Amino acid sequence: MILGIEGKWALVCAASKGLGKGCAQALVAEGVNVVITARGADALEATAAELRALNGGRVVAVAGDITTPEGRTAALAACPQVDILVNNAGGPPPGDFRDWERDAWIKAIDANMLTPIELIKATVDGMAARGFGRVVNITSGAVKAPIDMLGLSNGARSGLTGFVAGLARQGRLASANVTINNLLPGVFDTDRLRTTMQGVASKSGQSLDAVLDKRRATVPAARFGTAAEFGAVCAFMCSAHAGYLTGQNILLDGGAFPGAF
Repeated sequence: MILGIEGKWALVCAASKGLGKGCAQALVAEGVNVVITARGADALEATAAELRALNGGRVVAVAGDITTPEGRTAALAACPQVDILVNNAGGPPPGDFRDWERDAWIKAIDANMLTPIELIKATVDGMAARGFGRVVNITSGAVKAPIDMLGLSNGARSGLTGFVAGLARQGRLASANVTINNLLPGVFDTDRLRTTMQGVASKSGQSLDAVLDKRRATVPAARFGTAAEFGAVCAFMCSAHAGYLTGQNILLDGGAFPGAF
């Protein structure tokens, strides 16, 4: 399928590895020009080199912290126009809510709710004026099925979900071919997963491999997802064919969520 987005400009956040990198790879392969950002300059430049080798769209790397005003300003300045915005930021650490002080909550909300909102605010009016825009927020399957140890993430990402539900349905955006959706990963083979599972292993006295095997067994697909397949779904949501898809939470979890809706 030709996605119809060749030559568009995308800003993909936290794209040096994991799911953000998977999204950037899929977009570049479709001929999209991509600005990628992440805090680690070395990892970001290595990813940029990989993406350029795809011989697709242009790739611009901007090292910085997207959760800060300075980081957002630098990333946006590097993008001639933002036709596609993929919001992503590292999730807050797992733990017990009894141990989290106010600062931990503010940091989680700032990174996983307010930063995406700030980037949406900076880009959607321009998208509407041009008659095309796609915003994909990478959130979490925990928005639908909360995980007790991920309370910081559950709270912050649920706040973003509620905000998007209202904004995406504003007529002046939806009627201008600007869509805003959330892409909810289940368990994917990423550094984030292994960090979380290492915490479980340490707390329970099990090996990391044992904990991973147990987690894998909860997925009907009997495996963890890959960044490449996550990126492929993201690219479709950003495509010319997805103009009637807005305000939705697309769950990609190998069938793990047990509900009907």
